[in-house]
Amino acid sequence: MSIPRSGRLSRRPTHPGVMLREDFMPDYGLTATTLAAAIGVSRQSVNELLRMRRAVSPEMAVRLSRLFGNSPEFWLNAQRAVDLYDASRSLEKAVRRIKPLGAA
Repeated sequence: MSIPRSGRLSRRPTHPGVMLREDFMPDYGLTATTLAAAIGVSRQSVNELLRMRRAVSPEMAVRLSRLFGNSPEFWLNAQRAVDLYDASRSLEKAVRRIKPLGAA
């Protein structure tokens, strides 16, 4: 069973790349190059994530969680929030035309 949301989020959730760029990297003194080396991915992958041109994948979430000592779910939930917000905005008109079913 799910709990319905009482209100609609008025702003886009913070992208995990922004969280990484603004909250995590400065605290640990990381650059895109040192972060990429620390987690074993290309600098391009990190740069695309930081610029919000790439989503956090499960593999990236595992790598980031190991490095920063948090959970992969932290990163995936942040990405999921962004994805759901974007989907609800782009499908808004089509979804309004769907008539909810009543209980049988």
